[in-house]
Amino acid sequence: MMIDVVIIFAMIVIAISMMFCVYRLVVGPCVADRVLALDTIGINLVAMVIMFSMYQDTQVYLDVPLIIAILAFLGTISMSKFIVGGGLVDRNRN
Repeated sequence: MMIDVVIIFAMIVIAISMMFCVYRLVVGPCVADRVLALDTIGINLVAMVIMFSMYQDTQVYLDVPLIIAILAFLGTISMSKFIVGGGLVDRNRN
């Protein structure tokens, strides 16, 4: 009973954090801030799904955070590579 209240409170705090990240994603002064906000939204989404799985007391949803985390990581790496180098694949191998 008490753990349900704590999990709901944590989910509300994570949702508020996601709203701040969406604000930074939209208003962000530079591209790096937007990429970081998008990565943080992915991390918060993973936490939210795990909290929901704990609230439902099931393990059915625990595959979804793994996929979200992998896709968020790959997206952050590819966007960072694109910002720094201008391309995703290095054609010069000297």
